[in-house]
Amino acid sequence: MIRTLKHEDLNDVMQIWLGANLQAHSFISKEYWIEHFDFVREMISQAEVYVYENVRTHTIEGFIGLEENDIAGIFVTESVQSIGIGKQLLDYVKLIKQSLCLRVYRKNERAVAFYRREGFVIRGQSVVADTGEEEFLMVWVNA
Repeated sequence: MIRTLKHEDLNDVMQIWLGANLQAHSFISKEYWIEHFDFVREMISQAEVYVYENVRTHTIEGFIGLEENDIAGIFVTESVQSIGIGKQLLDYVKLIKQSLCLRVYRKNERAVAFYRREGFVIRGQSVVADTGEEEFLMVWVNA
């Protein structure tokens, strides 16, 4: 079930955020993610966030964060990745937004391929100052 983030979900969401970033971005130091943890926690509490809650276990297994039409990220617990949770979260926000954009690290090939499959196209490329890594700007528009 997909629903809006509740305050009591924040700890679970942050653990998913940290775990997913460490897993997907092995090319960035672990310390980088740990150093940004508190900042991201504050930003998530202010953002538009939807969570995927397992209806049987009532655990949060993934989430998507938005700032207007910008996807700040889709994060899914490692043990349940590749079973459609990320797609369900993305499909949910596609129903409420006419266009979406996001930034994704070029080296995160799995995510780039996922977004391409979901109709996003690369519209730009830049280097992230904090990490020195290249990222793509990807855009989706409701046809």
